[in-house]
Amino acid sequence: MIHGGAGALEDLKHEASEATFQQSITAILEQGRSRLEQGDSALDVVEHCVMLLEDDRLYNAGQGSVLNAEGKVEMDAALMNGSDLRAGAVACVKHIKNPIALARRVLEQGDHVLLVGDGALEFAKFCEVTTYPDEYFITEARILQLAEAQAAGRMTLDHERIKPSQKLGTVGAVARDLQGNLAAATSTGGLVNKRWGRVGDTPIVGAGVFADNETCAVSATGYGEQFLRTVLAKTISDFVQFKGLDAVAASQAGIDYLVRKVNGDGGVIVIDGAGNCAAAQSTSGLIRGWIERGGEAHCKLG
Repeated sequence: MIHGGAGALEDLKHEASEATFQQSITAILEQGRSRLEQGDSALDVVEHCVMLLEDDRLYNAGQGSVLNAEGKVEMDAALMNGSDLRAGAVACVKHIKNPIALARRVLEQGDHVLLVGDGALEFAKFCEVTTYPDEYFITEARILQLAEAQAAGRMTLDHERIKPSQKLGTVGAVARDLQGNLAAATSTGGLVNKRWGRVGDTPIVGAGVFADNETCAVSATGYGEQFLRTVLAKTISDFVQFKGLDAVAASQAGIDYLVRKVNGDGGVIVIDGAGNCAAAQSTSGLIRGWIERGGEAHCKLG
C-alpha cells in the first residue's frame, strides 16, 4: 500500500486531476509489486516506492515539499523493518533529494535511529547522498500556497483547502514480502507555514511509522502533533497484538481513538501479518492505493 496524504480533496474531483493521481499511484504500486515478486525485501520496496513519491511534485515530500514560515523546505522521513525492529529517521533536513534514502542509511549504519538538522546533513555528506539546491524544491505553486496560509494566519495540511488549490500531501508505504516480513516508510515536507525547526510525527517511530512482523506495518499522514500525542502507529499495532484485530479493524480503531482523544485529523494505511490491507481516515479524503495478496491495483482518493 502507498498513500499520498490526507485532507480536504474536493478540488481533486475534476477528472483530469483524478486521472493524474491515479496514474501516478498505480504506476508506483506496479513497481512495488514487480520488486516483491522478484523477491526483494519489504524494506527495500517501501524505500523504493517512497523515493518515487518524493520525486513526484504531486506530493508533499522530496521535490514537492511545502514551505515553512521562512519560505524554506525542511523535510522529515523514517522507515522501519518489521523483522527486527530496526529503524532509521531524519528530521529538519534541507537539500536532500530523497530523505527516505538518507533515513535508510541511518538504519543501516545502526548506531542511531534519528538524526536531525545539521548532524543529518553531515551524515548525508559522509554517505554521499544526492543533494540539490533550493531551486529544485521551491516552486511558484508552493510560494503561492505559503502566501495563502500566511494571509489566513495559520498552518495547514497540504491538502487542506484555504482556496481550491491545496490538493497534495505527505507520502508513505507499507509492504509484506514473500518471506512474510513487514516494513513501513513515511516522508514529508510537513505543514504549510510551519515554524522553523518543527518536527511532526513522520520521523518518530510509533507515531507516524511503525512495523512489527508480529502485528502490522503502519504509515500515517495528517496533523503530526495529534499523532505524536496519541502515539498512533504503535497504538494501531497494539490493537492488533493485544486485541487480536486485523488490519481493517485496527486501522479504524486507531482513527476512532485519534478522534476521541484529540479530535485528530489524518489517516493511516496498514498491512497486517496475514497480508490484509486497510486504510482509515478522519479527514474527507485520503489518497491511497493498494495491491492485496497479488491481486489488482486499486486507487482511491476519497
